Amino acid sequence: MKIPFLIALLLLSINTFAQRPQRPQGQEQQLIKITGTVLDQDDGQPLEYATLVLHSVENPEKVTGGITNIDGKFEVEALPGKYNVSIEYISYKTYKLPNQLLSKSTDLGIVKLALDVSQLEGVEVVGEKTTVEVRLDKKIYNIGKDLTTSGATISDALNNVPSVNVDVEGAISLRGNENVRILINGKPSALAGFGSTDALRELPADAIEKVEVITSPSARYDAEGTAGILNIVLKREKTLGFNGLVNVNIGYPGQSGISINANLRTDKFNIFNTLGYRYNDSPGHAFYENSYTSGQYGQINEDRDYTRRSKGLNNNFGVEYFITEKSSITGSFFMRFQDGDDLTENYSNYFEGGLLTRQSFREEIELEDEENYQFSLNYINNIDDDGQKLTVDLQYSNGDEVENSTIDDNNTFPNTSLNTLESVYQNEIEDEYLVQADYVLPLGDAQFEAGYRGTFDKEVTDYKLDSLNRATGLFVTNEDLTNKFKYEENVNAVYTQYGNKFGKFSFLAGLRLENTQLKGEVTSDYDTSSVEEALGEDIDLNFDKNYLGLFPTLNFIFEIGEMENISLGYNRRINRPRGRFINPFPSRSSRANIFQGNPDLDPAYSNSFDLGYLKRWDKLTLTSSIYYKRETNSFEYIQEATGQVTTDSVRIIRSLPINLSSNERIGAEAGVLYNPKKWLRLNGSVNFFKFSSEGEHNGTDYGTDNTSWFARFSSKVSLPKKIEWQTNAFYMGPRQNSQTETKGMLSLNLAFSKDIMKDKGTLSLNVSDLLNSRKRQSYTVSDDFTSRSEFQFRPRSITLSLRYRINQTKENNRKQGKGGNENGGGEDEMEG
Repeated sequence: MKIPFLIALLLLSINTFAQRPQRPQGQEQQLIKITGTVLDQDDGQPLEYATLVLHSVENPEKVTGGITNIDGKFEVEALPGKYNVSIEYISYKTYKLPNQLLSKSTDLGIVKLALDVSQLEGVEVVGEKTTVEVRLDKKIYNIGKDLTTSGATISDALNNVPSVNVDVEGAISLRGNENVRILINGKPSALAGFGSTDALRELPADAIEKVEVITSPSARYDAEGTAGILNIVLKREKTLGFNGLVNVNIGYPGQSGISINANLRTDKFNIFNTLGYRYNDSPGHAFYENSYTSGQYGQINEDRDYTRRSKGLNNNFGVEYFITEKSSITGSFFMRFQDGDDLTENYSNYFEGGLLTRQSFREEIELEDEENYQFSLNYINNIDDDGQKLTVDLQYSNGDEVENSTIDDNNTFPNTSLNTLESVYQNEIEDEYLVQADYVLPLGDAQFEAGYRGTFDKEVTDYKLDSLNRATGLFVTNEDLTNKFKYEENVNAVYTQYGNKFGKFSFLAGLRLENTQLKGEVTSDYDTSSVEEALGEDIDLNFDKNYLGLFPTLNFIFEIGEMENISLGYNRRINRPRGRFINPFPSRSSRANIFQGNPDLDPAYSNSFDLGYLKRWDKLTLTSSIYYKRETNSFEYIQEATGQVTTDSVRIIRSLPINLSSNERIGAEAGVLYNPKKWLRLNGSVNFFKFSSEGEHNGTDYGTDNTSWFARFSSKVSLPKKIEWQTNAFYMGPRQNSQTETKGMLSLNLAFSKDIMKDKGTLSLNVSDLLNSRKRQSYTVSDDFTSRSEFQFRPRSITLSLRYRINQTKENNRKQGKGGNENGGGEDEMEG
């Protein structure tokens, strides 16, 4: 497929429907026309951009041909002669007519192409039929056809990907492990919010082409993320001309948005742009029942109502310039603006000896302004036809977030009086630079790679807390909490890897060397001794740490048959603490609950093994694996009493991340894709794991054993009148850590869609969390207190959306799923 594929790319790049050959000097032969139609053998749909190749038998160096139009038709002019005729389409079996004497205009008629299973490298996204490709080191999920993501965000879309879970607060986990690395197009990005997932709640799911779930990353990838990597690949049209997609949505509770994906491709340029605006007015609710072993109050109950209003505008614009037939340079610019207006109302009841003795009302108003910018430059040079390739990436990202909060806490029973009035200012600024170069050298059936990546990240957090002095009526700065903290993370890495294939056996072995520098510096006009005392005498608030590590990776795959294989992977990875984990100054979620970073945190390291099995039948695909992971120096959140009380005698509890000695995770997962009928598509997956940890802090043992599981199921039914019906169900089993038990949680989504406007438009209705059951219910036990809680980030919601395709059809999008081979992020891997 390599040579015909390059020919297809060349034909596409010259932006012509047919190629007119040059007549030799002195020769007046009449040109003839070769015509025909190319269809999909399975459903009879036309294949646009299939390639007709006419290879001269008399003159082997002479090749001509053309491509099909939207109706699958081709018309090519050629000189009379004897030709080897072939018709190509990526991932389909080639149609061949050798030694054809073409002396006059000829109609080849209807040519039907069948999918080439051997080219699908395991299991491929085949339009509406399946939703996963299996590669040597990863699974690739096409979520573009998921009805339940219409009008949704990237965060919502990720929650429909097997092995992935997004909890009620937006935290993303892979196989139950939250230490997952989020990449955009193969690189760290401001689109992913610098490690936070907040930005993913604002960006439209329609911008995603596919999601790569990489549980056994090769040496080319950054070693960060002990759980693995999620690579979100954004759409970029590959066909000539102008294409676009407009999505407008409105929903309840208050939400609305519009996103526009546009692409213009010529023979020298590819201009792409995604523009989105989103408004959200989302309510939420939480309840906490806290019981204390000592102190004035034996029990305090908190009932919280949240109202979150946000407006977000994002734009991703880029231009790819084709320098030559084999090389191109792409420049892109991303920006995101978000304004937030959040209101939290907290009603508290205080009990002494089982009797209600006091009530209070706390109101927090938080105003948030956030800006993100990113500039990227990418150079690709396909040096030769054998696959030799050089890529260079340069990227700069900036984030600036300002939060201003006012907290007003008053007694309401048995009397009315002011407890506290506070003003909080926080400004987080982050700058990140990326430099990367990768080189690929094919060696026959083998492949050698080498490269360098440097990431240089600086975060500055400026935090100030002022409280009203009731005696003077003036605001006074809280010297224990006000600070400015600067954190730097610099990582330099080089890698090499080698892959080869011997018959049915393939392997990819690599080694990555990374040097990590972590630096922290506290700038405060006030005495920091209270913070140092709270963390411990041996902890230095100003630090400069350096770590050098080797990270080997090894992936095998054995093809038992054309439809069956076994894979085995091993990798070593690192989890580096981010700025919030390191910042030693406490921040408050309430007067009685604080979060405090730990500057003494060291990176955690993991060693992972993954054994997978794939079997494909005519209408059924099974993917499965068992995995084992051991992590040392792992992070764990603990809750403990600080020994301090508020002005109204409420004990203050803090959450603190610490390095536990080790943890182990062993699990198994399985996924089934079943297409029993053309009108019915089913898929489901289940993941079962056991987690155990050991370690102690301040004399308290935080070791734990936990067994949990989660499962998801999806069905898609094609109804008459071009109506689609999809149901998604997800269940997260009960789980626990050293202090907290969390109950199981079920959620159910429904979606319906109908094609309108002569199939140029699709109208969708999506009901998220139909049962209104997506609530986290937890129970926490410590030596000083117990806490029962329930938290619902967002209640049941309904979204109505309209997609309108410009110069596209639904069939074209589906065929691109069949034929597309770009990975979007330049992260090509040796595949079995």
